[in-house]
Amino acid sequence: MKKTSVNMTQGNINRQLLGFAIPTILGNLFQLTYNAADSIIIGRFAGKEALAAVGTANPLMNIILFFIIGICLGASVLMSEFYGAGDIDKLKKEISTAMLCGGVFTFIVSAVFIVMAKPMLILMRTPQAIVASAASYLHIILLGLIFTFLYNIFAAALKSIGDSRTPIVFLALASVLNVCLDIIFIKLCGWGVRGAALATVIAEAVSGLLCVVYVYKNITVIQINRNQWHIDKQLLKSTLSYSWASAMQQTCLYVGKVLVQAAVNPLGVDSIATFNAVNRIDDFAFTPQQSIGHSITVFTAQNRGAKNTPRMTKGFAKGMRMETIYGIFIGIVIFAAADPLMGIFVAKEGAQVVALGVSYLRLMAFFYILPAFTNGIQGYFRGMGQMQTTLICTTIQIIGRVVCAYPLAAYMGLTGIAYSCGAGWIFMLLYEVPILIKLLRQQKAEQLQ
Repeated sequence: MKKTSVNMTQGNINRQLLGFAIPTILGNLFQLTYNAADSIIIGRFAGKEALAAVGTANPLMNIILFFIIGICLGASVLMSEFYGAGDIDKLKKEISTAMLCGGVFTFIVSAVFIVMAKPMLILMRTPQAIVASAASYLHIILLGLIFTFLYNIFAAALKSIGDSRTPIVFLALASVLNVCLDIIFIKLCGWGVRGAALATVIAEAVSGLLCVVYVYKNITVIQINRNQWHIDKQLLKSTLSYSWASAMQQTCLYVGKVLVQAAVNPLGVDSIATFNAVNRIDDFAFTPQQSIGHSITVFTAQNRGAKNTPRMTKGFAKGMRMETIYGIFIGIVIFAAADPLMGIFVAKEGAQVVALGVSYLRLMAFFYILPAFTNGIQGYFRGMGQMQTTLICTTIQIIGRVVCAYPLAAYMGLTGIAYSCGAGWIFMLLYEVPILIKLLRQQKAEQLQ
């Protein structure tokens, strides 16, 4: 096989964390480009009503998407642990179990949410004028959800062995394809939100299938042969425990976003369109923080499998330093570039949307350091296998954000949503920092014994 795996149980820690994080950052940015391309092209060629329809559909879509990603993330922690321990047979059994169970679950979720999409949009107090368009967008995305799972489970397997570079190639190709199809379907064909959804599904199918072909041609360590496809009952219990907690964490995050979206919707179409645009910008800003956190997860899990506790703690400290530097940097960039960034998403006639977005982003810029801390700490907890802790932390953050969002949005408009985000992260840190300190002290005591 080609040498694409990376054993993080030895070697330069900074180089390994950055070597894993940078391709992951780029890969996630390419994935975000799918949705950002939809928003930019729809906003310019289909109007603000279409942009608002995609914006109000996205939180629901993300609940489903990130539940799937959560399943893959939970399984990847076990994969990383088995790879770090050198147990390749168990690694393959875990991949097979996760793929079979996750695939069946994806089909079931797709069917349920296709039926429930429109009623859920109505419950979110979506303006009647955009309900039909938003539902149509969701239906098409859900029909292609199996391709999303296919890509993410194979990407998780590759990342568990330290290869975060390969998936980026396929996402890069798919992102370019997505943008080209957006232009064809939306600008030239005039298919609006349906065209945007169709372009995304086709692009995701390409990235998933390319990933499969690559693994079966090059990476024997994670290839599952015909006679190896089965569900290991013993591993299934651990996989469900890890994946369920991780999936619920991701889902909880986006359920919170749906509830926040419901607080934004009564503010009108301009605020909905603005919130869609600033969410895209926030997503791009948060991606490197999340990717550094994921590199901490894989690094920690591999070294936990190898029983190398001193190296785990050193890796966490270096990862948190990276998170802090990035959090300060991105806050400065977003504050300075808020106006031109909003101009990317909205044409000249959308001056009110731009003004609302600039106010929101310049306030959020001061809060970006907080999720930098939470992402790093959550990454360490995941690598230690403490999935329940990460779920509780995220739940606290979401409850804090939602509880604050409704009164603040009613009183302050869209800037109230930014303040509610900051409050949620503060509540989260107040809960997780004492747990982290206790965990690190326990590890230090064990090293001294």
